[in-house]
Amino acid sequence: MTATIAPIGKVITPFSQKFGIPRQGLNVSKAKGEIQFDEHIDVAQACEGIEQFSHLWVLFLFHENQEKGWTQRVRPPRMGGNQKIGVFATRSSFRPNAIGMSVVKLVEKRVSSLIIEGVDMLNNTPIIDIKPYVAYSDSVSQAHSGFASEPPQALLSIEYQPQAQDQLIMLTEQHKELPQLLENVLTYDPRPAYKTQKVDTKTYHIRLYDIEISFYVEDNTAVVCTLSKDKSE
Repeated sequence: MTATIAPIGKVITPFSQKFGIPRQGLNVSKAKGEIQFDEHIDVAQACEGIEQFSHLWVLFLFHENQEKGWTQRVRPPRMGGNQKIGVFATRSSFRPNAIGMSVVKLVEKRVSSLIIEGVDMLNNTPIIDIKPYVAYSDSVSQAHSGFASEPPQALLSIEYQPQAQDQLIMLTEQHKELPQLLENVLTYDPRPAYKTQKVDTKTYHIRLYDIEISFYVEDNTAVVCTLSKDKSE
């Protein structure tokens, strides 16, 4: 049996590359996004009543991973990135059908889109379905969560070199949420899990909106070196 899934739209987010995207969404991410529906969706009818719900399940495609295939066993970051476990026991983005799901907060319903908060999706990610989060059935008080039993903790403080501080002030005029978003990303340490267990002298680069950001980690502090507009935009 085969099935064809057609996206109903896409989500616009600040995350223009995979590195730096929060790994578990709502409880970690403060980022906002906008679900923009395709023309074949009558938003007024399809989303009628959705504002009665504070949160939504969003199903989407890991579109940049589809061609890379999948493996039966993967290395979850929460297990240090070195131990393998079955793919169906993880939230890995490399899955047989490349389908992801996230709980997000509904901020606003607009004429042709939904504003959401707590996104952990790449910019332009195809959305394949939206369902209301129903508290009495979707929250299971007796559930246990194996190796992910506790929410991730902020691991790093953040500092800006003088040049970076000046650049942040200038760029915040265009992206007012940039300081909070950058702090949100860096304090949870976006580096590969195995890098956090050793001395790491590498300078990393992340991209939020159209802004390239460089940083390194020293003594449990993410030191931001530069923020610059991507000239290719």
